[in-house]
Order: sequence, then structure tokens, then C-alpha cells
Amino acid sequence: MLVLTRKVDQSIMIGDNIRIVVVDVRGDQVKIGIDAPRDVMVHRHEVYEDIQAENQRAALKRQIDLGVLERTIRESKPRKG
Repeated sequence: MLVLTRKVDQSIMIGDNIRIVVVDVRGDQVKIGIDAPRDVMVHRHEVYEDIQAENQRAALKRQIDLGVLERTIRESKPRKG
């Protein structure tokens, strides 16, 4: 892990297009700003872990056969006449 020291309003560059800025420091809290392209997803780590876990659960679910689903819906509709 790279550890850097920055002061308020100083920044760190990641690659050519992601900038991390120290916005404020109060006690043991640091506020940072992240300037990144819209196609780069930025999440707090705990949210990222939740997304990954949900993706894993979704990947384990059996895929739905749309033909079977369509027949089931058609058969469950009340018949007229």
C-alpha cells in the first residue's frame, strides 16, 4: 500500500484522469473529493463489498427459461367463454 501525506486542498492523481483532493480534516475524519470520469464507478469500500456479494448471489441463481415463463403465464390466465 502506498501511503502519502497531503494537506487540505492538495491532491493525488491516479493515472491521467482520476484526482483525489483532501477537502477537509477535522479530528480523525478526512473529507476527500474524487474527480473521475463518469464511466469510472466510485464507491465506499463497504458498498463495493455489498455490490460484489449481491453479484455473486445473482450469478448462482438459476436462469429463467422465458419460454416456460410465457407458457406458465398463458396457462394461468382465466379462459374466456
